Amino acid sequence: MPDQSSQSVTVAAQPAEILAIIGDFARYPEWADSVTTCEVISRHADGSADQVHFVVEAGMIQDDFVLAYTWDESRLRVDWELVRGQLQRSHNGSYALEPQGRETRVTYTLSLDLTVPMLALFKRRAEKAVMDFALKSLKKRVEGGA
Repeated sequence: MPDQSSQSVTVAAQPAEILAIIGDFARYPEWADSVTTCEVISRHADGSADQVHFVVEAGMIQDDFVLAYTWDESRLRVDWELVRGQLQRSHNGSYALEPQGRETRVTYTLSLDLTVPMLALFKRRAEKAVMDFALKSLKKRVEGGA
């Protein structure tokens, strides 16, 4: 994944609980403010989400895209890549979970390429903002149980 950004947060939960929330796409609009639509459009043989359709509205930025997911629960990792999108040329990311006693360190890695030209500095800031919001929202969802 060239030109990627990473960010981590410690969550007071075990990896299985966090992975279950990451995989519960139908409930994303309840806790991920910019996600207005999130639906699984295909599943792997084990029932985990394969392709997921998202509609995101964040102020003036709106996008409609599909991500393909790969789940590796033995390595406590979820990876995704863009299948199709309107504003995105590529979107590759992952959550890697590392148990730390009663807590889990969650590392989010992201690489975006948009169809509109953007200076590298602004692209990095956008990636950081996406990761920061996603990790804070995930932590709140897991720990708050909302």
